[in-house]
Amino acid sequence: MDQKLKNRAIHRAKIIRGQLDGLINGLEKEIYCTKLLEQSLSIQRSLKSLDAFVLENHLRTHVKHQLNDKKKEEKAVKELIEVYKLSIK
Repeated sequence: MDQKLKNRAIHRAKIIRGQLDGLINGLEKEIYCTKLLEQSLSIQRSLKSLDAFVLENHLRTHVKHQLNDKKKEEKAVKELIEVYKLSIK
């Protein structure tokens, strides 16, 4: 894994953990529903940001090497299509 991307992904994941803890706390304290929704939507945006870091790492490392190997090229394409399909559901 690219160390710069790894560090950014870990940092983002820790932020998400804190956001999730805040949401759980808000649910327990029964704060106003729209505030809970704002927190939840913020977490979802943060998760998308984390996904982007992981995808970038995958493209820069694994896919880059797979595309240089004809035997692994098809696997790389299939994996990316699967990830794309999951992202549009």
